[in-house]
Amino acid sequence: MSITATTPKLTRDPSGWELASESITVKIRWFGVAVGYLVVNFLNRPAGDQRAVMNAILTLGATYALVDTLWSLKGRVFLSRWPLIISLMEAVFIGFLCYFDQGLESPFRFYYFLSLLVCAIRYSPAVTLATFALHSISYGELAFSRGSESAVTSLFVMLVSMGWVTWACTSLVGLLKAAGRRMAQLNEELQHNQAQLEERIQQRTLQLQQSQALVVQQEKQAAFGLLAAGIAHEVGNPLAAISSLVQMLNRRPNDDYTRERLQMVDDQLRRIQGILRELVDFSRPAIKQQSMCDVHEILGAALNIAKYYKRTKGKKIVTVYAEGLPFLRIVRDQLVQVFLNLILNAMDATEEGGTIEITTLLSRGWIEVAVLDDGHGISSENLARVFRPYFTTKDTGTGLGLFVCKHLVEESLGGRIELSETSSTGTKFKVYLTCDNVRRHPDVAEPTLVSTEMS
Repeated sequence: MSITATTPKLTRDPSGWELASESITVKIRWFGVAVGYLVVNFLNRPAGDQRAVMNAILTLGATYALVDTLWSLKGRVFLSRWPLIISLMEAVFIGFLCYFDQGLESPFRFYYFLSLLVCAIRYSPAVTLATFALHSISYGELAFSRGSESAVTSLFVMLVSMGWVTWACTSLVGLLKAAGRRMAQLNEELQHNQAQLEERIQQRTLQLQQSQALVVQQEKQAAFGLLAAGIAHEVGNPLAAISSLVQMLNRRPNDDYTRERLQMVDDQLRRIQGILRELVDFSRPAIKQQSMCDVHEILGAALNIAKYYKRTKGKKIVTVYAEGLPFLRIVRDQLVQVFLNLILNAMDATEEGGTIEITTLLSRGWIEVAVLDDGHGISSENLARVFRPYFTTKDTGTGLGLFVCKHLVEESLGGRIELSETSSTGTKFKVYLTCDNVRRHPDVAEPTLVSTEMS
């Protein structure tokens, strides 16, 4: 029977060729053994002694097929490192079957073709050519042992036939292997392109979410501006009337107690009017024209707005400002919004009695503004999501504050923002800003400490 060994190890190549060829090899072995038993015992039926010898030879072949099958199930190949030994065993095996059957006319001579086919499937053309040589010697020995007149003719026809089968099988298998490798390459390229497409879809989805978040934020700011303007108008008219009445009463003769109380009322009215002016200024449409601005003045504007936030009560603001910082060419309203968001987030993160520290300095052409709180910090699983739209850990938050800050700083202001450090004792955000005027300025000396109580 023609049984050809497999490759040294069943490495699952991308094309699946080795897996398929090993399956073919094992099936052909058992097919050859079964056909051999059928021919010997039912079809050809040689003499008793010869039939016993041939059954013994087929039993050896079945034993080898069983061993090789067991090794194949373990992902290994029996005698895998010596393919020519397998070819030699097959040449001897087929030669003996033909010798004890009908010699040169035995049907088992076609096992040589089957062996060459399986060898071409499993091995390289060089191994297949060596197997053809071994099979030629085997059949040649069989021809010379018979010594008949037709032996030379049978040998010539058989050698030509085996040579043609060797060439045809190696050529066909070569084409199939090349096609398999090309299909595997195309499959890898397809998977790579699919991965790239999925990545691009994910990026486009993220960009769409960010654009949608910006639109939502802008719509909220526009609605807030209209509401603030309406409130300022409705409250401003009664305040103006009350202020006029207070001034009229002040012109009349009054005792010291009444005059003092009227002055207190007038002072509180001026305070309310100042608050309304700040509210209207903050809610007006943002001016996107760049101008030379003082970073400390912008921080002061953000702090003036933040002092009306309900959670500022009992919090302490510590400002550590570097002296002599250069002016920064920037869009003022956008930077006010960035600083206000960071300050309000710090307020939300700290408990009553907590401290928020704001520092500025100039180093290597960059103005650095840091906002540090002593709150609970940010958990490690949320670090990668703090700047994403709609992500928030607050019960009433929108999840757009830090996202808008990052967009404004990096896209509009030409700077960068980062979460510098966070732990259970606090969090620090840093904003880096620069322009030609800042880059030309030398580094600034150590800042001095100024403390302001927020209530």
